[in-house]
Amino acid sequence: MFQTEDKDRRAVGRWLLFMAFMVFAMVVVGGATRLTESGLSMVDWRPVTGVLPPIGDDAWQAEFAKYQQSPEYKLKNYHMSVEDFKGIFYWEWGHRLLGRLIGLFFFVPMVWFWAKGRVPDGYKPRLAALFVLGGLQGLMGWYMVMSGLVDEPAVSHYRLTAHLSLALLIFAALFWTALSLLNPKPAGGTPLLKRLTHTAMLVLVLQLVMGALVAGLKAGHIFNTWPLMGETFVPEGLWFMEPWWLNMLDNAITVQFDHRIGAYVLTILVVVIGFMAQNAPRETKNAVYLLIGAVGVQMLLGIIMLLKEVPVSWGTAHQGGGVLVLAAIINLMHKQRGRIAK
Repeated sequence: MFQTEDKDRRAVGRWLLFMAFMVFAMVVVGGATRLTESGLSMVDWRPVTGVLPPIGDDAWQAEFAKYQQSPEYKLKNYHMSVEDFKGIFYWEWGHRLLGRLIGLFFFVPMVWFWAKGRVPDGYKPRLAALFVLGGLQGLMGWYMVMSGLVDEPAVSHYRLTAHLSLALLIFAALFWTALSLLNPKPAGGTPLLKRLTHTAMLVLVLQLVMGALVAGLKAGHIFNTWPLMGETFVPEGLWFMEPWWLNMLDNAITVQFDHRIGAYVLTILVVVIGFMAQNAPRETKNAVYLLIGAVGVQMLLGIIMLLKEVPVSWGTAHQGGGVLVLAAIINLMHKQRGRIAK
């Protein structure tokens, strides 16, 4: 009986790990869709009939005609031909198709595991909650796109931040649940190391939210220098908005500055975690080293992306790197859960 339960845990865990990978791919494709400015190419939401792209010249002309009524075409892409339109359409269509596949690949196995009685005890509510979150993410994506179809050809940076944040929450929940099924026994860690790890997670969450605001405000296209912002470390124009807190959300200069500072704080914190992990269990220590590597690579990607003025390739890599750093911290937290090493 115990062998059967263990087999079920591993099967469900591997499936959820695959789903976490699919969400990671979704975030990366979403980043490329945003950076290629393709997100407003589909001006309606057809969850079922929109599975297939336009087929034939007449279908493409009809789709293009709908796009021509949008603010983006009228104010920005009025020179675009049907062939040019196809280039941006396929990015958004691919992004939506991947979202549908994620829903399908989650729902069908969930129903199968459930019907076969193979869902481990206590995990049915989690799976149901994950499915609901996935549905809400689809609605959030369309809610975001709607904001760019009214007057200005740009989505709300608040809605974009909510959309990306919900995707990262789903990824984190999938990854944590998969780890809990595949590695039920914690490795342990000292109280100080656990506190530092949780602090690093808090800083990372703020950093990811700030990164989404940077993307939404296109703040990465200003001050393409490092380590200075222009000619100074602290640029002018950080607090010109009133009230002052609005600068944290709407001022592109402040948002980029805060994102840079957040990166420095997280890097220093992770280095401290590395020093504090010298006496930790081997598995925990390996997780720390993995986190240090992920943060180091992400820091490098961010600098290169900034200096190159946010090309699609480096910008997409940086967005994907943020998810990998999140995975590394989740992995480290999971190693230390509920147990203190002696």
